[in-house]
Amino acid sequence: MGENRLLSLLRLGRPLLADGAMGTRLQEMGLPSGAPAELWNEERPEAVLEVHRSYVKAGSDIILSNTFGGNRRKLSRFGLGERAFDLVRRGAELAREAAGEGVAVLGSTGPVGELLEPLGTLSRKEAAEVYAEQARALAEGGADAVLFETFSDLEELKVAIEAALEAVDLPICCTMTFEPNGMTVMGVSVERFVSEVEGMGEGRVALIGANCSIGPREMEPIAERLCKVARLPVMVKPNAGQPRLVEGRAVYDATPEEFAESARRWLEAGARVIGGCCGTTAEHVRAMAEVVRDWSR
Repeated sequence: MGENRLLSLLRLGRPLLADGAMGTRLQEMGLPSGAPAELWNEERPEAVLEVHRSYVKAGSDIILSNTFGGNRRKLSRFGLGERAFDLVRRGAELAREAAGEGVAVLGSTGPVGELLEPLGTLSRKEAAEVYAEQARALAEGGADAVLFETFSDLEELKVAIEAALEAVDLPICCTMTFEPNGMTVMGVSVERFVSEVEGMGEGRVALIGANCSIGPREMEPIAERLCKVARLPVMVKPNAGQPRLVEGRAVYDATPEEFAESARRWLEAGARVIGGCCGTTAEHVRAMAEVVRDWSR
């Protein structure tokens, strides 16, 4: 087996382009609102592949697997807990198939969806077991790294990182979701996140950053704060603005042009990986690809 794809890309020294949204894209293709997107890894794999391939065609160096909510406890609410491993493994396989050899696959892993003790009833041991299982499924499916994304609770994120470090031999990436003030809804600052996560795993944490919650312009000061304190490469993937509810569907208004404009600011701040989260499409990624190309000349 050759060098890890993600680490190879990061060593190039140029900005890297990640992908855009998965869940909102699948909803546009017929996934019912609130339904687990991971189910389509087996029931509608052609749709998942279509989304992945649209981002690869638009210029993405990195794509995320359709596995964000694929943990056993969350899927149990839909009667799918026993299928969690297979659904996640299949999600990684689909991303790997679409990526080909030159594009890295990050195994998307979101929060369990329950509060840790003492705020909630979920024990650290139970959370660790869930994250270890998902990490193993991602590794078996061919992911190049495990990505913990959209976390607001730093303690839960640290449990997840530690579990994955023990479960698999892959690089670990992590992003938290910040409000415009640079704090998560659980009160974690950008600076605290960086200081407590960077030293974990004896060098196996490869990428940190911010995603979701805010739009491209609001991400600009977050990117600056991250890059000011981080030693590791920084990734930013904001939403396409704040969603509006139209006929029961979330509609996002930030345009590809707005993403391109903000992408320049993120790169000026020092971000190494840029992309989009909820509401973004291949058009947003294509607009950012132009910025990355110009920057790399």
